[in-house]
Amino acid sequence: VEVEVEVEVEVVEEKQNMVSAKDRETTGPISSFKLMLLALMVMQNSCTVLVGRYTRSSVPKDELFIVNHLVLVTEFAKLILACMLEFNATKGGLLRSIKENIFDRPLDALKIAVPALLYLVQNTLLYVALSNLSAPLFQVTYQAKLVTTAVVSVIMLNRRYSPKQWVCLVLLSIGVAIVVLGEKKDDKKEEDNSDKPEQSLTKGLIAVSIACFCSALAGVYFEKVLKKATTENGTARAPVSLWMRNVQLALFSVMIAVFQGISQGGNGEEVKPFLHGFTSWVWVLVCLQAGGGLLVAAVIKYADNVLKGLATGVSVVAATAASAAFFRVPLTGQFSAGGVCIMIAVYFFSNELPKFLTGGKKNVEMVPMLPK
Repeated sequence: VEVEVEVEVEVVEEKQNMVSAKDRETTGPISSFKLMLLALMVMQNSCTVLVGRYTRSSVPKDELFIVNHLVLVTEFAKLILACMLEFNATKGGLLRSIKENIFDRPLDALKIAVPALLYLVQNTLLYVALSNLSAPLFQVTYQAKLVTTAVVSVIMLNRRYSPKQWVCLVLLSIGVAIVVLGEKKDDKKEEDNSDKPEQSLTKGLIAVSIACFCSALAGVYFEKVLKKATTENGTARAPVSLWMRNVQLALFSVMIAVFQGISQGGNGEEVKPFLHGFTSWVWVLVCLQAGGGLLVAAVIKYADNVLKGLATGVSVVAATAASAAFFRVPLTGQFSAGGVCIMIAVYFFSNELPKFLTGGKKNVEMVPMLPK
């Protein structure tokens, strides 16, 4: 009996050692991978804003690229990348997947035309904002999309938020107001520069506000389409893959951008050639924008909202510091105070409060939702 007990103990200990070794084997690489995703997200978010601001403010007005051309090229690049990923996911069955999910079911594919149009308007307005706002101001004001996304989610998805999350939304709104009010005071002191494009704080803030609303409406609608069960003739069928939805989204975006470019061609203004003003930095911006969509998809699949919240806050700090260093943008105490409020609100909206603030109790169940 003693021998049997010793054997059982040895077997249990061996299993425990195998489990702990497996845990050590998985947690290490996963943590490193998430850390890599965090670094990539921070770099992508920060570089997109900085490069976008540089390309819109460093050249004379007549040498600026056409925003519609940039959006068209970016969406076409996203379409190619999404097709490559769908080809890999279906093991070479890309054409079959396109036939089944676009040509055989056109009404289902048309659902994606709504967020495609909204994303196109959002991307266009973001470059209008970058042309009129400094990189730090754009970064902090664009975080208001968290508020608009929360409100739209409550209306369209009947989503509920905890009291802590609503406090974070109020804190974020206060932080944005502090930053904007401080920027308005400094805007009156700026001198006009005839060699550079005209900048308007009001125009930039209006563009950011509409872009935040478009981002919220498109994101929530796209989420609703992705999570809604798909049926055909009353019977459930396999859901459309994330990559195929991205193919549909990019395809409609390209079509809308082409139509927009054709409609703008006969408005009486001087028609500039395609890819006019596309410098090497503009192509870098295209790569950043196209790769950003794939990066978000990777974060959704392999990480969580904790990572996204942390990356958002860190990217604001990184872009602000880089803007102050490279663009000589002065940072006032009012801007810093508002920026801290925004980062705190964004982070704790999707993360639990420290235990010493909650008395060791878990927070009320909340919905982690950061707009992408």
